[in-house]
Amino acid sequence: MRRMLAMVLSVMLGIATIAGCGAKENKAVGNENPKGTVSNDANVETIGIAYQYGLAYAPLIIVKEQGLIEQAYEAATGKQIKVTWNQMSSGPDINTAFVSGTIHIGFMGVAPAITGISNEVGYKIFTNLSGQEHGLMTSDTSVNTLGDLVGSDKQIALVNIGSIQHIILGRALDYAGYDAHALDSNIVAMKHPDGMNALMSGGVPCQLTTNPYLFRERQDGNLHEVKGISDVWSVEDSFIVGVASKNLYENNPELYNAVCDAIADAIAYVNENPKEAAKLTCEYNGNSAEDELEYMMAGNYSTETKGIFELSAFMADAGFIENRFESYSDFVFENVRGD
Repeated sequence: MRRMLAMVLSVMLGIATIAGCGAKENKAVGNENPKGTVSNDANVETIGIAYQYGLAYAPLIIVKEQGLIEQAYEAATGKQIKVTWNQMSSGPDINTAFVSGTIHIGFMGVAPAITGISNEVGYKIFTNLSGQEHGLMTSDTSVNTLGDLVGSDKQIALVNIGSIQHIILGRALDYAGYDAHALDSNIVAMKHPDGMNALMSGGVPCQLTTNPYLFRERQDGNLHEVKGISDVWSVEDSFIVGVASKNLYENNPELYNAVCDAIADAIAYVNENPKEAAKLTCEYNGNSAEDELEYMMAGNYSTETKGIFELSAFMADAGFIENRFESYSDFVFENVRGD
């Protein structure tokens, strides 16, 4: 599979290099299987996958564009699979799609994944995808610490209530001696690119974001960083994980394994060939190939989770979820490694 990936990507790399790296819109594709089970339509099975925005999803872009799930599934079974891709704004949105039965696989921040498992949405974590640095940027010269925001009405743009950014903010507040929910009323929900644009244009005074938006904002002389965020959740910790429906895991192991293999191969390609990978993914993030490579190298791409059991304990203690998990195996499938 990895040799096949390298051959396909080498061909596509030449095409991508000629085409250049202008911004490319990832449009959501409606799922053709509303019942939330892998079905057969004209002898071609269908699976719905949801994902979001940013460099954290670089391996997934490679999977999507190169048809790696389709290749892995056909190699294993001799049958075809149709993958429908849905780009959504937040983990909570993906949880809603799982509940409605419109997707079978989702990639989201680890915090909403933990929340979904706690709420018995019907999935578990099947892979880690990446870790990325987070930061809180502001245009307000009076704001230098989290304490400067507590008790104020200054808005903080982040993906959504319940997102990993929300939980990171709560954990940073807790570490600083404040209630983890002290800034909940300050949050305004915006997907990462919209929040960056709002911050840079003066629409909001603060944004908590990640790669590549954080790095772009750090280059803006009108903005500065509020310290304390990266101290509580580092680039080595899990940020984006993949979740799969229990129905898929239990009833279609060949397709489940094909998805796992495709993700693992794409992650290996990003780690082993970052320059080539950056040329393939840059257009999706609106970066030059050079900037994409720099941002990509700042991330951590791995199938192994890190820190998620500890994070789940904090979420329970701080009231973000109702019940504490007893063990790591409570929210991951058997193939997953990490802590």
